[in-house]
Amino acid sequence: MDWHGWLTVLLTASVLLTLVFTRFTPDMVLMLALTILSVAGVLDAKQALAGFSNEGLITVAAMFVIAAGISSTGGVEIVVNNLLGNPKTTRGALFRLALPLIPLSAFLNNTPVVATMIPAVSRWSKRIGIAPSKLMIPLSYISILGGTLTLIGTSTNLVLNGQYQAMTGKKGFELFDITWIGLPVALVGILFIITILPALLPNNKSAAEQFADRKKFTFEVAVANNGPLEGVTIAKARLRNLQRIYLVEIERHGSIVTAVSSEEKLQGGDRLVFVGETSAIFDILRINGLVSSDNQTPVIEKDAPERCLVEAVVSQSCDSIGKAIRDSHFRDRYGAVVLAVARDGEAIQGNLGSIELQAGDLLLLEARPAFITRQRVQKDFLLINDLAETRPNHQRAKLSWALLLGVILAATTGVSSMLNAALVGAGLMVITGCCSINEARRSLDLTVLISIAASFALGNALQVSGAADFIARHILSIADGNPWVLLGLTYITVSLLTEVITNNAAALLMLPIVLAITGNQSLNPEPFVFATMMAASASFATPLGYQTNLMVYGPGGYHFKDFIRVGVPMNIIVGITTIGLIPFIWPLQN
Repeated sequence: MDWHGWLTVLLTASVLLTLVFTRFTPDMVLMLALTILSVAGVLDAKQALAGFSNEGLITVAAMFVIAAGISSTGGVEIVVNNLLGNPKTTRGALFRLALPLIPLSAFLNNTPVVATMIPAVSRWSKRIGIAPSKLMIPLSYISILGGTLTLIGTSTNLVLNGQYQAMTGKKGFELFDITWIGLPVALVGILFIITILPALLPNNKSAAEQFADRKKFTFEVAVANNGPLEGVTIAKARLRNLQRIYLVEIERHGSIVTAVSSEEKLQGGDRLVFVGETSAIFDILRINGLVSSDNQTPVIEKDAPERCLVEAVVSQSCDSIGKAIRDSHFRDRYGAVVLAVARDGEAIQGNLGSIELQAGDLLLLEARPAFITRQRVQKDFLLINDLAETRPNHQRAKLSWALLLGVILAATTGVSSMLNAALVGAGLMVITGCCSINEARRSLDLTVLISIAASFALGNALQVSGAADFIARHILSIADGNPWVLLGLTYITVSLLTEVITNNAAALLMLPIVLAITGNQSLNPEPFVFATMMAASASFATPLGYQTNLMVYGPGGYHFKDFIRVGVPMNIIVGITTIGLIPFIWPLQN
């Protein structure tokens, strides 16, 4: 192996360590790796940029738009409302939950499916009297299992199939080829979820329930009429940069001023709403010109079109992670004010401004209406629930489902390739009004797409530089050439990588090594590729390993250890089932 190979091995190790131990986002890290490989001459321009034109990546982008069409028309809610019903037991509820979730996740990206279902399941749990903590982790796990049923169930399956075609020159896999292993694994996993998980899951109140009484963490005072603060700005009145509290909103003549600017001038009769340590009200009332508010109805409890209350989970790509809310200039950056923070199932008490945000924190925000639209693009937060509950227009729901069914039939029957079927389906979603052009644009998660495309470059480098062959020979020496052991090592390696880096990157980095192993031993590559697909999707052990796990972390009121307690057994069961069944479905030897 020449210096190109050693550089690729070093760069791959550096990428893995950077993704595990730093907060740099995958798209940044992988694009930097692509740049180094191109500048160093390990890859030419065509090889370095091949991921951006890969069939699998473009198919993923088209499927994002199709999922947006289903979501925008309320198609998911219609299915959910018709199938959830009124079960009497937790096990009955989990069975009902699996009925719509498995087929939905099999044909739609599971992130928008779970995002849509979290508020629905929260309301459903209250109606049937079952704690949300008994349902939220199963919601994520079932969606993950459903994604393994088809080639379009996860972006990983699609991009891995595209890279497999590019590296081998073979036709690739059909829509339901992975179903042969995905279906039995899903059945075993769901059986475990329904029978065993209820005993392992906590019986907690969700953190969101602790946000229900907003009066507990807010208080208000009024600006005295004809007092010394009339006409004075918030900054000059010393109401900005307070230590234990901060100003949320102002009620003025029946209207609400939200995310209040430092230059906002006070008027007599203004009612100022603060959030933080409620004991600080005595300090505030010492300010000359502020008096007690004698209104019987708290401002925070009033419905106001200017105010948008949102429950949101902090994503791993949020710029404010590791910073105190005050230091992150949260109000100016996002046009929203934090009313409460929950972590590990508990609402954090005390000085909100000093809380350092972490991935997975559940926030109750008072935001301007544009906040939700902006965050669909920026991805700093995984929006869980717009408490104003804007309802979708269901008139085109059946049409959106018909278009998805048409995509599936076209790809299955051979009328069209998966790529062309997805592109036509995405176009028709926009043309027929199932989703607008702006909704289609917002559905394209650029962070995910860039990460995937850049991962191709590192995978290509492993293959062309000889690094994949070098790593494969060492793996072969460990396994002593035993195909079954090699299959197990492949699955375990990808599974561990998936828990600490993105599942797409884990799969794409492992694929050239898998092809080198099977090529050296004259083994059938297909079962090893399917093992890679399954392992990359089967991420259950941590809330950070898979985006849907992070999404349910706060709403379920979970501690980190809850995922370990239920996720590790899930990983083991799914892994044993996959490794045990694959050799009986596809021969390991050519």
